[in-house]
Amino acid sequence: QVQLAESGGGLVQAGGSLRLACAASGHRFRIATMGWYRQAPGNQRELVADVSFGGSTNYADSVKGRFTISRDNAKNTVYLQMNSLTPEDTAVYYCNVRQSWGNFWGQGTQVTVSS
Repeated sequence: QVQLAESGGGLVQAGGSLRLACAASGHRFRIATMGWYRQAPGNQRELVADVSFGGSTNYADSVKGRFTISRDNAKNTVYLQMNSLTPEDTAVYYCNVRQSWGNFWGQGTQVTVSS
């Protein structure tokens, strides 16, 4: 098992920035992939970005060039720096840990971008 504690969501104006953080705890294994997903009302949950233990990253096309994912393996923490936010980025953002044998999810943090 692993517990995920998210922080950093909130309300921001279009063009602004937010930084999300997610700290993992309670596990006894090396975390393979950490990432962020988001879900807007009426939409399916979608991948925003993820990063492997070795630092390889993957981004949704809609956030490339605006969002940056990073990871501190010593702290078991993943970050998502979000710049140039638009109202279309409004969603609940979920932290994810993905192992070959299972997935773990955080409770989600709301990000709201006003126009």
